[in-house]
Amino acid sequence: MSDEVERGNGLVPVQYHQFDISDEHGPAGPDLGRDHNGLVQVADGAITVMTGIHTGDVDVTVTLHPTQPSPDSGPWQEIVEVSAHSASGDLMVRGIMDDLDEDLPALSFNGPGHYRLRIHARGRDTAVDLAPDGVTEWYLIQAWPAPAHEATVLCQTDVYGATVRSR
Repeated sequence: MSDEVERGNGLVPVQYHQFDISDEHGPAGPDLGRDHNGLVQVADGAITVMTGIHTGDVDVTVTLHPTQPSPDSGPWQEIVEVSAHSASGDLMVRGIMDDLDEDLPALSFNGPGHYRLRIHARGRDTAVDLAPDGVTEWYLIQAWPAPAHEATVLCQTDVYGATVRSR
């Protein structure tokens, strides 16, 4: 297990069942369809995390690591790893139509280059297609420098993810 370099937490605005991870100066990764894993899609260079809620805020924690960490042993229902590339060193979690109130740490904390992202999710079955007033979904994104590698599914147990995979 590796030590954390940095940790950040905040609310991320969601619209249309999604929030993004992107680098404004270049593509973040090769295409990966939403039917692959039901949690993470990569299209047009942006990494999209699919949420159960349609609109609202989700709680996102970002942890940065110098080497590959162990998956978090918490109550996660979905866990997927994808490779990402940062052209500028500014690979960030972003809202689709709204800015974050406070930026989370840059996932590309080691500057431009290749990274591995492990995205954990829970609560996506709680308020599917709704716009809840409070937080009903939680995400953990672990990031570390690593060469590009194919996407890997570590856990798939929520109903919403199964629905996305079957579309």
